Amino acid sequence: MPNHIRIVQDSMGDVEIDAEALYGAQTQRAINNFPVSGQTMPRRFIEALLLIKQTAALTNAELGCIETDMAEAIAEVSSSLTAQDDLMTHFPVDVFQTGSGTSSNMNANEVIATLASRRLARTVDPNDHVNFGQSSNDVIPTAIHVSAALSVNAEMIPAFQHLISVIENKAENTQGHFKTGRTHLMDAMPIALSQSLRSWSDQLRNNLTLLEGVVPGVTTLALGGTAVGTGINTHPEFARLFASRLSDATGTTFRAANNFFPLISSQDAAVALSGQLKTLAVAMMKIANDLRWMNSGPLAGLGEISLQPLQPGSSIMPGKVNPVIPEAAAMVAAQVIGNDAAITIGGQSGNFELNVMLPMIAFNLLTSIEILSSGARLLADHAVASFAVNEDRLKAPLHRNPILVTALNPVIGYAKAAEIAKSAYREGRPILEVAQEQTELSKQELEAILDPVKLTQGGLY
Repeated sequence: MPNHIRIVQDSMGDVEIDAEALYGAQTQRAINNFPVSGQTMPRRFIEALLLIKQTAALTNAELGCIETDMAEAIAEVSSSLTAQDDLMTHFPVDVFQTGSGTSSNMNANEVIATLASRRLARTVDPNDHVNFGQSSNDVIPTAIHVSAALSVNAEMIPAFQHLISVIENKAENTQGHFKTGRTHLMDAMPIALSQSLRSWSDQLRNNLTLLEGVVPGVTTLALGGTAVGTGINTHPEFARLFASRLSDATGTTFRAANNFFPLISSQDAAVALSGQLKTLAVAMMKIANDLRWMNSGPLAGLGEISLQPLQPGSSIMPGKVNPVIPEAAAMVAAQVIGNDAAITIGGQSGNFELNVMLPMIAFNLLTSIEILSSGARLLADHAVASFAVNEDRLKAPLHRNPILVTALNPVIGYAKAAEIAKSAYREGRPILEVAQEQTELSKQELEAILDPVKLTQGGLY
């Protein structure tokens, strides 16, 4: 037998694994069985899994279910693993594995057991000790909820709050700029540039409120339900004490489920959270595309703003610069929408007492949180904060816009206003000149009524 191979056993027999590997037979079987994507579970998921093992061990010790020194060893190695840069080398199981995530749960149990056994100089068993009072069927749903809740609170909400703040600052700094509004991509009534920007920030703010409304769903935990939701083989007080300890450790309030069955058999909270991530993605796509349109040109497009030039835009056209950050943000949004579709299908796969697409749901949910968070900060710092306003390109079409005639509707009626607008379009003349010829209003009256800045304030003349 080569020196770099060792033989380990599980309930199914012997398995060859790398002699240096910290994991054991069940992890190796998963490596052998699932050479699917080469993508492993996200680091944040593994960190949550280790945190669960750490907290569960200390809870079980408090309840007298495992020895204190063993619990402390399990907790210590779980914590130390989380801090390691090479953590993921010990967690090689593919995302597309057994639908319960048993392979990932046992991967964690085996690695922790190996290190805890070394620390204690006696055997710590992956199943009997590290996994005491637990099942993959409640551990993995709990890891999904814990990792998602912590990531949303620590990464995503701050990222979008930052984007909102940057947009608000930009709106404040562009108070004096006015532009042609557009509906159907066609000229419409004038707006202040700051109004356009604040429509983005309020859209995002409203979406964050919706997001915060679903977060309590993922702070409710399945752990304590064990195999099917009955809580077999775990202490009756385990779930409550575990949630309390976890809350203290993270600063996020977690609670044990009142009924474990739905949290094991379904993933409704993850589906709901994903739906709100999709809503934020839709908002991000809208903002990114507005930026792209306003930046378009610079000669043959709108050219209302100039985004910060970041890199050459073409391998053949010298001098071309493209809106790369909004494009990246739009792709992030598209990916999140696709992830939501996969999570939705995964959520439908609760067959009787267990959902069997848990690893895929975890992977896509955490991926969406990560890329939305990064995308929001990029959009804030390298697009919104740094774009320049092209005032001349705003003013030129603003004062020639025939749609300004809308303000005359209450004075001369819709039909007469439409005639004036058509004449202005046809003749390529300012609306004020045509209106002066075709109405009895004086130039002074028309200037007051058709003032684009005043028209951004609403109301009647």
